[in-house]
Amino acid sequence: MPPGPPSAKPPPPAETPPAETPPAETPPAETPPAETPPAETPPAETPPPVPVPAPGFDPDEPPAVPSGKFGTPGRPLRRSSFLIGFTGALGVLLAYTLYLGIRNAGGILVLVVIALFLAVGLNPAVVRLRTWGVPHGLAVAVVALTVVLLLCGGIVALVPPIVTQSGQFIDQIPSLLDELRRNPTVNDLVERYDVVERVQGAANADTIGRALGGVLGGAQLIFGTVFRTLTVLVLTIYFLAYFNRLRSLGYALVPRSRRERAELIGDEILAKVGAYMVGALSIAVLAGATTFVFALIVGLPYPFALAVVVAVTDLIPQIGATLGAVIVSLVGFAADLPTGIACAVFFLIYQQIENYLIYPKVMRRSVEVNEVAALLAALLGVALLGVVGALIAIPTVAALQLILREVVLPRQERN
Repeated sequence: MPPGPPSAKPPPPAETPPAETPPAETPPAETPPAETPPAETPPAETPPPVPVPAPGFDPDEPPAVPSGKFGTPGRPLRRSSFLIGFTGALGVLLAYTLYLGIRNAGGILVLVVIALFLAVGLNPAVVRLRTWGVPHGLAVAVVALTVVLLLCGGIVALVPPIVTQSGQFIDQIPSLLDELRRNPTVNDLVERYDVVERVQGAANADTIGRALGGVLGGAQLIFGTVFRTLTVLVLTIYFLAYFNRLRSLGYALVPRSRRERAELIGDEILAKVGAYMVGALSIAVLAGATTFVFALIVGLPYPFALAVVVAVTDLIPQIGATLGAVIVSLVGFAADLPTGIACAVFFLIYQQIENYLIYPKVMRRSVEVNEVAALLAALLGVALLGVVGALIAIPTVAALQLILREVVLPRQERN
């Protein structure tokens, strides 16, 4: 049997080289083996910080930033020329409307200013009664009742003489006419200028209508004066009753960082106004009492009424004392010539004493206003608001002087 072909031997398997492993580094003996870090966990979602309300925060007030409740605010409007012009026109229209409102309500605003001025001047009396243990409501009632009694006393002193003198003049009209008719000079003038015919021609319907209009205008003036007086009285009582609340409300409008300084300056201004009122009333009462004694000495009619007139007019700075002196002197000249001359000399001497001794000493202690500034303020006050401006001129100058000294001048020195 022939030998078969030799069987093919399978090739030896390829030897794979052993993987080279780096030699293990032996850690140093002094360092411990490294610890495997724990598996990282995802960070928990931290809640948003809760805003802490600031001191004095009112939750009822609307937020200063959009809350997002009504959507995302859009982009601001472009500043087009039309938008700028329209906004400016609205501003001008609003300013003009405000001017018309102030002009139409000027009479009421003047009454409010007078009442507020009187309340500031009378508040020290309420405070003094409070220090004596009197309740606030009762103290306000006592001060208001005192003011009402003084007002009624002045009316009682002034009205009867006016009514009496008017009645006497009406009763004497027939006798005066008879005396004029018996005078040949008057008769000659009447015939020369046809006075009787002119009077008869003037006594027509138009003249009577104008006369009735004047009478109605006089009645309207009287009732208007009574209404304004009652309005000022009611407002003064209201301001006195709520004086502390109104003052606190005014200070609350000032930012908190400046409120303490504003309170100190405001209280000082109120104190100066109250001191001015007390000083002015003291000077007026002294002038009225002196006039009453002088009227009794020289025998003037209605001495108490003349004293009230002098005291009331003396409250008006600069011109009030002269006005009262003129009224009393005219009454003195109506009585007889020596009495009128005595009245003129008396008031000339008394005004010098008041202007150069009494008034400066009292006002220097109360309001500390320069004499030149007081004179200019009184003149400007009369030109702007009449008698009311003259009354509030000196306290206003005292307030402006305090603000200038404590606020404006130190700020200018720092800049």
